[in-house]
Parts: sequence; C-alpha cells; structure tokens
Amino acid sequence: MHLETETWTDVGDAETNLALLPVGSTEQHGPHAPLGTDTLDAEAVADAAAERYGDPVIVAPAIPVGVAEEHRHFAGTLWTSESTFRSYVRDVVTSLASHGWDRVVVVNGHGGNIDALREVTARIVRHDDAYAVPFTWFDEVGEHSSEMGHAGPLETSLLRHTNPEAVHEDRLDAAAAAGSDGWGEWRGRVNLAVDSREFTENGVVGDPRESSAELGEELLDVSADALCALLDAVRERDPQPRVAE
Repeated sequence: MHLETETWTDVGDAETNLALLPVGSTEQHGPHAPLGTDTLDAEAVADAAAERYGDPVIVAPAIPVGVAEEHRHFAGTLWTSESTFRSYVRDVVTSLASHGWDRVVVVNGHGGNIDALREVTARIVRHDDAYAVPFTWFDEVGEHSSEMGHAGPLETSLLRHTNPEAVHEDRLDAAAAAGSDGWGEWRGRVNLAVDSREFTENGVVGDPRESSAELGEELLDVSADALCALLDAVRERDPQPRVAE
C-alpha cells in the first residue's frame, strides 16, 4: 500500500507492522541518465518487493535528496548534510511507527547515504519505539554487486527495465568515452579524491554500454527477493531493550 495514493481510512485498516522507506538522491548520473536515478531505482525495488510479498506492506513516499556533495560540480545535484539527512530519516521512521508500522526497512539507492543510514537506523533501534534496518539494493544482487560504479551498467540497466523512457540510449557511447574505470584516486587504501569531478569528466564510472533491460529485469528480481527475505526477518525480530533516555 502506497501512502501517497491511499486514503487515511484505508491505510488505517491495514493489518501490518511493516513499512518500506525508499531513499535516493538527486545528483548527476552522466549525460545519459536522469538526476533522479537513485530515487527511481530505490522506488522500483521497494515497489517490486511490496507487490510480491505475501502480506501487506506500507510503502512510504521516497526521500529524494541525500548525502551527495561529492557530485556538487555537476549541474542539478542537490545535497544535504549527514546530520540533517539522519534527522529527516529518523523523523519519518518515527512517524511511521506512530501509526503502528514500527518495523521499517529503508530501501537505499545511493552509495553516499550508506554510512549515515547505518548510523541512524542503529540509533533508532537503541533509542526509539521502532526497529529499522538499511537495505542498499545494489549490494544485494549477488555476483553483479562487484560491477557497481556510478551511472554504469547496473544503475542504467535497472532504469532501462523499469523506466526506459528516462535513459538517453543515443548518449551511451559519449558517456563511456568521458567516464572513469573506477571510483576515486587511490594510494594504497587511501582515496585522495574528495569529489567525483576529480576522476571522471562527465560523472560516469563504469561502462553503461554494458547495460540492458534484460540485465535490469534480473537485478530487480534478485534484489526484490532479497528484500522480501529481509522483511520476513524484520517482522519477527525482537529488538534488544532500549537505553533509557
């Protein structure tokens, strides 16, 4: 059940304690993919899991701006601080829990959000009347996870399957030509680069020409199945006693 399209009376009758909160970003994804790629992909995975899950699941509206200052040199990129982002996510989870949907999976589509989501979901579990865990879809696609770049084959494939009209396929060659083979500038285990513009001319990391709608369908299927399995575990989870405030 999507909160955006249901009435309050209908969602109030939903017999579930499960909720999905898609979280993405508004940031550059090369010349071929939209600024909302991370949000669109997170929503697609959340929608697919909610549709195939056996019991009702509440799907909250997506949070479309995340921790993305590393892409600040590219027009249209929006970002917030980690502290603001964590507070916003925590407030939304608190809102969901107040209506009885107190088992929340945050479905993430942006790498820059990962650390902040790990911290804030742990804080929610320790201190709030809710249980929340982060789920980053591209970490849950098996052997394909190692192929993750930025606006590369994985993100572009999922878009080509779920939102094909959003991808400029005539720009894939140009995207690959001015992109980078890897993320960052490394000396040993230290990344010297702060912003993506330091190592990729057009924001792309990886070769989007290797993308396909067929691969996107596989990625959606595998990640949605993994999310359904996680929902089972979250629904039955008995959180540790919380710290008194």
